[in-house]
Amino acid sequence: MRERVGRAGQGVRRGARSLFSPTGLRGTAIEVAWLAAHAALYPLGVLTERARPERSHDLNSLTPVQRGLLIGDIEAAGTPILMVHGMADNRSIFTVLRRNLQRRGFHRVLSLNYSVRTGDVREAAERLSAHVEGICADTGFERIHVIGHSMGGLIARYYVQCLGGDERVHTLVTLGSPHSGTATAYLVPHRLGRQLRPGSDVVTELAAPAPDCRTRFLAVWSDLDQMIVPKANARIDHPDLIAHNVHLRGVGHMSLPIHRRAVHVISMTLAQLDADGSTLTPGVTSIASDRTGDQKPAPRVTGGRSAAPGVRGQIGTKAH
Repeated sequence: MRERVGRAGQGVRRGARSLFSPTGLRGTAIEVAWLAAHAALYPLGVLTERARPERSHDLNSLTPVQRGLLIGDIEAAGTPILMVHGMADNRSIFTVLRRNLQRRGFHRVLSLNYSVRTGDVREAAERLSAHVEGICADTGFERIHVIGHSMGGLIARYYVQCLGGDERVHTLVTLGSPHSGTATAYLVPHRLGRQLRPGSDVVTELAAPAPDCRTRFLAVWSDLDQMIVPKANARIDHPDLIAHNVHLRGVGHMSLPIHRRAVHVISMTLAQLDADGSTLTPGVTSIASDRTGDQKPAPRVTGGRSAAPGVRGQIGTKAH
């Protein structure tokens, strides 16, 4: 008990230092401003997204960045990206991220609204499974990418790890998701809150061996995330998963989907499509993990798409 109290106290002190640092104060101001903007956008995100017919692309109408991705890797540009929001939220949380991804040349960026009354991670994961199958049937793509914010990332991970979703999800990006649970879930009195706590049955199930999981993971976490306690519980630390953790400083929970570095890392990750995680573009930062799983500088790659798989430069390694 003393050890637990001691660790909790250390976590509080570290959180206070992060909050009152110049970076933390700036991040808090951005968080407050984005919360106000998100509140204004929230009503627009309540309705379920309508399916839109696929557009034909005239290269002359595209920006240089969009044209570059489409010409360089038409599969990466067209692979559907599905975004899944967190608890009591809706797809409006991804307004900025969606626009940024489209500006970078990804032209199938979709979103899923699940009910604010959702009370079970497993049931939500089953509904996500049905939605993904529908996207694959509509687009003809066998695998898609998924981006999940907060609980949305945990729902998507459960689908991938426990419901066979790794056959459909090439890359799962999570933003501030409680992979190892969060102490703030003790404030949620119903079943969903119990599932999000450290050591819950859902968290335990996700920690079980997953030796054949094909999906690669990118987990973005922050030292200023007020919803994840302790903060590092938003990392993915699993010996069987191809996972990379990106640590941001001074970014609040709701600001993660709009943060400049997060958008950049997501864009670069989703532009790399080899099933084995190999880097296709010379000089692109890899997803190679060090022992802590946090981002480190990547070696430059000498070959492009035509390079042999064994010499392309590794973009994914097992998490440690």
